[in-house]
Amino acid sequence: MDKVIARLEKELSLIEHGFKEEEKRALRDYKTNTTEDIKSMAFLAYHSTVYQVRMYAVFLFGYLSEDEDILVFLRDEVSKDDNWRVQEVLAKSFDEYCKKIGYEQALPTIDNWLKSAHPNTRRAMIEGLRIWTNRPFFKENPNEAIRRIVSLKEDESGYVRKSVGNALRDISKKFPNLIKNELDQWSLENKEINQVYQLASRFIK
Repeated sequence: MDKVIARLEKELSLIEHGFKEEEKRALRDYKTNTTEDIKSMAFLAYHSTVYQVRMYAVFLFGYLSEDEDILVFLRDEVSKDDNWRVQEVLAKSFDEYCKKIGYEQALPTIDNWLKSAHPNTRRAMIEGLRIWTNRPFFKENPNEAIRRIVSLKEDESGYVRKSVGNALRDISKKFPNLIKNELDQWSLENKEINQVYQLASRFIK
């Protein structure tokens, strides 16, 4: 298996932009190996110093995320990765988990990640589900999406607040009145809230 990782490092390190090749390779390997083998592969790959190989690993973790241990590893360990590209894949893998078990069934996990002490975990939850109201359950229950997103409008992390503003702006295209009603309740004297407001209100007339 070490030889496989070495080959991945050689091939994937040549990719400088995007994530499609890592995603395609991960899905192919997930479909053609046993669960135990691919789980071992994912953990070995995640310890690579090559960030593209870690991206590949996190895609695998997403496909394996019905395993509680994997989901916890995503939440508590992958969120600490210092490469922003890996964090983008974490968001995609969280959405993969929600898609696998169903978005309504995932609500307790969504709420758990919402309260995480690590900002990258909170951001992955917000960013991964964009556009929230295009997702099952939230499409029919937009207020369930909005109330969860706005709970982080004063988040200490500017990256999280940016995701909050962008996620609300997404929703405002289909549900402008719901977003306007929410934004009208905000105190814009607060610097953090005002930052989110500027992003969220872009399409509100």
